[in-house]
Amino acid sequence: MALIPFDDRDGFIWFDGAMMPWRDAKLHVLTHGLHYASAIFEGERSYAGNIFKLREHTDRLFNSARILGFEIPYTADEIDAACKQVLAANGQADAYVRPVAWRGSEMMAVSSQHAKIHVAIATWAWPAMFADRMAGIRLDMAEWKRPHPETAPTASKAAGLYMIGTLSKHAAEAKGFQDALMLDWRGRVAEATGANIFFVFDGELHTPTPDCFLDGITRRTVMQIARRQQMKVVERVIMPDEISKATEVFVAGTGAEVTPVREIAGQMFTPARMTESLLNEYEQIVRMAPDQVERHLAG
Repeated sequence: MALIPFDDRDGFIWFDGAMMPWRDAKLHVLTHGLHYASAIFEGERSYAGNIFKLREHTDRLFNSARILGFEIPYTADEIDAACKQVLAANGQADAYVRPVAWRGSEMMAVSSQHAKIHVAIATWAWPAMFADRMAGIRLDMAEWKRPHPETAPTASKAAGLYMIGTLSKHAAEAKGFQDALMLDWRGRVAEATGANIFFVFDGELHTPTPDCFLDGITRRTVMQIARRQQMKVVERVIMPDEISKATEVFVAGTGAEVTPVREIAGQMFTPARMTESLLNEYEQIVRMAPDQVERHLAG
């Protein structure tokens, strides 16, 4: 199937406070965000017309901006409203939602204190990332490692942090895998290239402590669901030599949603009851109204 380039599509994009035709949403080649990765973004999904955990995503966008040393020139309420406006303008109920903010072209050097901060929001149709999810996906082991928090702004959703994810996923796909598992600079299990990872050990759900990678909103939601289902949830250091002892493995993220893993670099797993139970409940709650989601997870 031919790919449709993202710069040649119909629809609308919210750009610096105004809705504009999709093809007109452009920026100059000498934009600081392009050259120096001074950009942040969010990945969100709308289900049945409701953007799941919208305010949490918006709050994280603002926190990422603060970490990168700039301020978004809109309020959180304005960003939330704009996300909804773009969905409506594009006539979408089920869609991916991408807010992005970046330093502009007023200055072109490492220092760009006076560059204007731009914000845009786009939405597009994005079905399940992996078809037949209970069949499970295959992960390779990435060569690149998640960095020390003193070497990169790891608590932010900054564009530059995804470069090594792209390199790792490309390398995995070239070998026939769908994704890659990344370790951190200490050699501990971290995450997949764009999703958090969970393991089932002795009937308990274990996940790495997010001290050098993003504590995903889907990750936290899955942990709430698991506790609601009376599963024991353990956040801890997980070493690579423990992986073979897991009975189930899955990844979780806005794009991946909840996706079972059947292989990690030659080690095989069988997607089973705990993964399926969490997947099924996650698929139910994302289609609830926002107030229903919070009541459900609190119950």
